[in-house]
Amino acid sequence: MPLRILIADDEQPARSELSFQLEQLDDVEIVDQATDGLQAVSLAEALAPDVVLLDIQMPGLTGFEVARQLLERGVGSHVVFVTAFDQYAIEAFEVSAVDYLLKPVEPARLAQMIQRVRRLVAAERNNADGPIANKELERIVQYVAERQSRRDRLAIKVGERFLLVQAEDIVYASLADEVITIVTSSVVGTSNYRTLDELHSHLDPAVFWRVHRSHVVNINKVKEIVPWFSRNYILRMKDGKSTEIPVSRTQTKRLREYLSL
Repeated sequence: MPLRILIADDEQPARSELSFQLEQLDDVEIVDQATDGLQAVSLAEALAPDVVLLDIQMPGLTGFEVARQLLERGVGSHVVFVTAFDQYAIEAFEVSAVDYLLKPVEPARLAQMIQRVRRLVAAERNNADGPIANKELERIVQYVAERQSRRDRLAIKVGERFLLVQAEDIVYASLADEVITIVTSSVVGTSNYRTLDELHSHLDPAVFWRVHRSHVVNINKVKEIVPWFSRNYILRMKDGKSTEIPVSRTQTKRLREYLSL
């Protein structure tokens, strides 16, 4: 039997691209397409597809809200989250019933997801305890909610593209003219976060220090500590420009204690 798929995305190009790639695969049937979250719930309930490909950011309901409603209404469809951003902590889940795809979707990754769902559908047909999808979806929605508070990867905008970078590769982040610039060892981009506080709250506080009201630094990426006036310091970072970051008076004491200065 063909795998029945519902695509939910508010952007026509994204729906068209997914449809095209799916049509290249054997035994796959696209039952319909939804353009917002409310329509996704309605179509999933009416058509009961094997899998729903859900964009995260949609009008009406977000992808997570759609997933929650499908769970509450007892719709047994498997859910695969599709996103262009790492903003919602869509990362490598250690689960077997749902999956995620990062835009632009790679054909090989899409085929891998289809095979995973096929195995789950086959397992459900032999499962007397109810749909596996619902049980695992509860776990994944909870996992994602927990992962939103702190992540290993972040999305930064470089030109017209969004790149995923490992948090450990971030050298520092600075705020200027209401724009947060994130510098890694290889790229420089901007963040979608509105404030440094918001960005900092999603990073490991043991590694990322708010050394100044305008700067967050990766303490493991400090190349040199330069004494400054009034017993303060400047941090010379391990980026390509050896950027100098000032340390505020309140953070100087913490730095001295941490490094035994």
